[in-house]
Amino acid sequence: MTATRRTLLQSALASALVPTWAKATNPGAARVALVIGNAAYAMGPLANPTKDAAAMSGLLRSIGFQVVEARDAGRTQMQSAIQQARELLTGQDGVGLLYYAGHGLQLDWRNYMLPVDVKLAAASDVPVQGVDVQAVLDAFKAAGNRMNILVLDACRDNPFPQAASGKGLAPLDAPPGTFFAYATAPGNVAEDGSAADGNGLYTKYLLQELRKPQARIEDVFKRVRLQVRQASQGRQVPWESTSLEDDFVFATGQKAQAPSGLGRDSEIEAERSDWGHIKDSSRTEDFYAFLQRYPNGRLSEVAQFRLDQLAKPVLPAVQAAPGVRMLAAGADRFRVGDTMALRRTNFLDGGKATEVLGEVTSIESQLVFINGGQQIYDQMGGIVRNRFGTKEPAVLAAPADLQVGKRWRSAFTNTRQGWPTPSRNYYEHRCVALEEIDVPAGRFKAFRIEARGEAVLPDRAAALEGVTWIDPATMLPVRQDTKQTTKQSGAVFEHSSDVLLWRKQVPRG
Repeated sequence: MTATRRTLLQSALASALVPTWAKATNPGAARVALVIGNAAYAMGPLANPTKDAAAMSGLLRSIGFQVVEARDAGRTQMQSAIQQARELLTGQDGVGLLYYAGHGLQLDWRNYMLPVDVKLAAASDVPVQGVDVQAVLDAFKAAGNRMNILVLDACRDNPFPQAASGKGLAPLDAPPGTFFAYATAPGNVAEDGSAADGNGLYTKYLLQELRKPQARIEDVFKRVRLQVRQASQGRQVPWESTSLEDDFVFATGQKAQAPSGLGRDSEIEAERSDWGHIKDSSRTEDFYAFLQRYPNGRLSEVAQFRLDQLAKPVLPAVQAAPGVRMLAAGADRFRVGDTMALRRTNFLDGGKATEVLGEVTSIESQLVFINGGQQIYDQMGGIVRNRFGTKEPAVLAAPADLQVGKRWRSAFTNTRQGWPTPSRNYYEHRCVALEEIDVPAGRFKAFRIEARGEAVLPDRAAALEGVTWIDPATMLPVRQDTKQTTKQSGAVFEHSSDVLLWRKQVPRG
């Protein structure tokens, strides 16, 4: 029997033993995992990648994946495994997953997995002897997959520095329908662990999270990131980039359904209650625990910001793009004396524009008072009070960290003078681009964030839409367009735009 036929037979037998909860509800939707673990390098041998690959293969088979596995593979073996995975996926409208553990490096903004038989003397050897991660993406694309997941535990100390153009792996934006997961932030290295550990640090926690029957892809990797960060005391912080439109449950391969109506409100209230117990805490473990429970909650970004304030990450922030400066994670976004001017236009009032001047006159704890309290923000830039009322919690403007592809949720109630009942507001946000934008204050390379949601009152509801451009250097808006549309009549009752005229900030130390 050939090796290929043995692998296919093993996959078929493993699938027959999958627990009932683990089988995909759509049997035609293939899920195929390409698992590669390389450790036996002549230069820079590693302790755990083959163990990592074996454990990952076994777990993925147990939850319904067909697995193509290669351990201590040479380049030809790796290329053959990629082709085999492509053949299994072709025409299936399926899910392709790459898990790679071993040495990896970047060259000219491309990431390479290193076979065990590499002998790199110069950068020119890398494309010839290494395996470009893009080759896996190309194979998955050619197969016609509906979703691709790439997990790279490949940022160990590089024994071939003369061949790389940078430390660690290069940050790449995920192409459509793709989720990228790195064991550590691009440009940094991950811990392999000792032989006694049994698994690398990242894979240890990834295996733990994948064993949970209803594990959702974003929850899995957010929890892994927190656990690795906590265990390494901030020396290693995993990183993800996603362009997925929907959440994905590993155990079934199906779209995760978000609660709505009373179920959604009950979930939000439980999160708010737990947040109320820790929001003023100075213990990092309280925020780690909260984020483990609510990795993708409505207050998760606020909790992450507070954690970053209390325990500043050891690793430098990943740059949004070459030459673009990012405000450090957890850094205060306001200081007393900061000033700005906005041009506010209401298009339902004949396009009438007014100029709004604001100065930070005081800061108390996390509250930022503008013009003596006419407006109140928090240090994340969230709106606590403005001309439309008081918000609980603050309206989230920008998350704790920001990159293209990031998604997050927020919710708040708005109490407005003269309204007998607060409105309940729900938003889904997504960072869709880093793009040039011109406003009166100048030209900015800013993150474009699109948001959709709804505002609910007892007698009516409105659909909400908004586009906000965030300056990475300050993590504050330079332009914001908003629209609300009543659901009963379809009439637009508010459509406004805020554009930055100028901003002056007290220098950051």
